[in-house]
Amino acid sequence: MTLRKLGRDFYERWVVNVARDLLGKLLVRRIDGKVLVGRIVEVEAYRGSDDPASHAYRGKTERNKVMFDRGGLAYIYLAYGIHRLLNVTAEPPGKPAAVLIRALEPLGGIEVMMGLRGTSDLRALTSGPGRLTEALKIGLELNGLDLTSSDELFIADDGFRGFEVSSSPRIGVRDRRKWRFYIRGSRFLSRPEKSS
Repeated sequence: MTLRKLGRDFYERWVVNVARDLLGKLLVRRIDGKVLVGRIVEVEAYRGSDDPASHAYRGKTERNKVMFDRGGLAYIYLAYGIHRLLNVTAEPPGKPAAVLIRALEPLGGIEVMMGLRGTSDLRALTSGPGRLTEALKIGLELNGLDLTSSDELFIADDGFRGFEVSSSPRIGVRDRRKWRFYIRGSRFLSRPEKSS
């Protein structure tokens, strides 16, 4: 498998395009000599001052300052005081935007992931934003990490194509923008698809 790490130019585009294009890419985590890999199957886009659901809606704070930096950084925060959530910053410097990684299809280092999560249920291993950070041991210490140059956490393209993308409103957000994107038919989504 040939992995091509995504560069800055991939991330410094409109966040909605970045979100859609992250589907099918590989999230790679190197830890303690092990390589953990999951394919991104579900994401949500969030964008600055015109998006009330975005952390950057009310301006820059100590918590969200990574969003105002450049595209391609890990923006990690604690939700409900429990779950660490991994986002990837997008758009050029000064334009706060980020993509929440909501679910992965586990591909490599699965036994290690199961140990970290304390479960042998493959479907439940990384099917949710809090689950995937636990399975890949992604903590707050990685907040601000540059994914374009890091070897401990990055996103790569292995040429995987040929899937269908669906969209829906973001989960738990009143705004009806269809900025949640997912690979149709994936059994690793954080929420099941609604039948049409």
